[in-house]
Amino acid sequence: MKRQRIYIDTSIVGGFFDVEFEKETKMLFQQLENKEIVFVTSDLLFKELENAPSNVKYPLENCDKKFLEKVIATDEVSELADQYIAEKVVGKTSLDDCKHIALATINKVDVLASWNYKHIVNLERIKGYNGVNLKMGYSTLEIRSPKDLVYYGERI
Repeated sequence: MKRQRIYIDTSIVGGFFDVEFEKETKMLFQQLENKEIVFVTSDLLFKELENAPSNVKYPLENCDKKFLEKVIATDEVSELADQYIAEKVVGKTSLDDCKHIALATINKVDVLASWNYKHIVNLERIKGYNGVNLKMGYSTLEIRSPKDLVYYGERI
């Protein structure tokens, strides 16, 4: 069975400690523990977590490394991220969010998971990112919150 590759941004790790997002975040990590999915992480994610308290890093650091795939930001990632800003999908202050989108796009993940409703999991923004992706010769990217990715009942 092919495991779904889910790119996670920093908000997913932080969701472990947010009352609003805790339930679905833990359910998503449980799917990882059950070897049902693969988390695609990035050097950007780990850079953003560098100064986080150790308890925030704990859920990711204690995952089975066989089900974590790490991707690296490249010049191609920076160029695509810059294009999202040039096309006014988001403003310059959202460059790191754009890099997460570009990393997920270029590495052809199945879906990007985020709790960032303002700059990422937002229908107008998703249309904008995917419009740029198509214009630049990339595939569209599925972007969802963990609420759309976890199983709430028995599988059929």
